[in-house]
Amino acid sequence: MDKPERLLLIDDDETFARVLARALVARGFEVSVAHDAAGALALLRREHPTHAVLDLKLGADNGLALIPQLLAIAPQLRILLLTGYASIATAVEAIKRGAHDYLAKPVDADAIVRALRDDDGDPELVANGGEHAPPLRRLEWEHIQRVLVESEGNISEAARRLGLHRRTLQRKLAKHPVRERGNA
Repeated sequence: MDKPERLLLIDDDETFARVLARALVARGFEVSVAHDAAGALALLRREHPTHAVLDLKLGADNGLALIPQLLAIAPQLRILLLTGYASIATAVEAIKRGAHDYLAKPVDADAIVRALRDDDGDPELVANGGEHAPPLRRLEWEHIQRVLVESEGNISEAARRLGLHRRTLQRKLAKHPVRERGNA
């Protein structure tokens, strides 16, 4: 029999964390809960989870800043960032820092499980009301295109504005635009 997947849930809202932890346990995860960055790092070292669900705002701590710290300890950790303050810029920044996916609250446990177990590299951003927004890779592509237009096609300037190395941006631009699921 397979061992349950270990998950670290990091959220400063204790009620939300308790309810979500219970729902994730019911879906086969072994869940540890932390309410701040220090607690999360301690649990990560002790519990060795394979997945993490991280809130963007953690009281005095910032979930985006915590992503590289988590990955420094556990490079294979699959991180899902949750936020009630969704934006394309935050989504792109979360991915640049190493998050595997990004979901907007409110979100249900099934959407979280799908995002955590999605291994095809096409994460979805879930919008309010459970409706699916374009995949995150599509949002990133659109953001890059917008910055490129604002930079009048200058790759070096667009890369600077995006915080990317010029060659990294060129590789991203060489890829074909992302197709949305269900659209052939």
